[in-house]
Amino acid sequence: MTQTSENVTWLTQEAYNQLKAELEYLSGPARVEIAKKIEAAREEGDLRENGGYHAAKEEQGKQELRVRQLTQLLDSAKVGEAPADDGVVEPGMVVTIAFDGDEDDTLTFLMASREYASSDIETYSPQSPLGVGVNGKKVGDEAEYELPNGKRAMVRILEAKPYSG
Repeated sequence: MTQTSENVTWLTQEAYNQLKAELEYLSGPARVEIAKKIEAAREEGDLRENGGYHAAKEEQGKQELRVRQLTQLLDSAKVGEAPADDGVVEPGMVVTIAFDGDEDDTLTFLMASREYASSDIETYSPQSPLGVGVNGKKVGDEAEYELPNGKRAMVRILEAKPYSG
């Protein structure tokens, strides 16, 4: 899954199906479950000092926020194929860079929306400073981006391959 600057999110069919299933669960069975938790906690008595009730209400709020996020994300999604394996850095690519020309100091990351972040691979948004700097570059190109302290850094693109999940 990747985001473009037009606020459209590109999703593989697999990612779309996964997020759609999560939305269906959260807006169906999960809502029923949380309503039951709230009702059970409410029956325990004084709501001002009822930790279970307040925890369930907080969980409900987080769940409803996630439903809104998923709805907005899926409404703006474009489902399609993974990007071409042409060595051009773009959303949906696994990119390996070398910092300041040092081929031993490398970073491999998925350029994608944070929504698609996983523990398997570091994820950088196309809107992040590094993402903006490398987007559109080809393997072998150098790119410059702004560090959080305002200084600029150079990287060399070593590899750009489509993400395969």
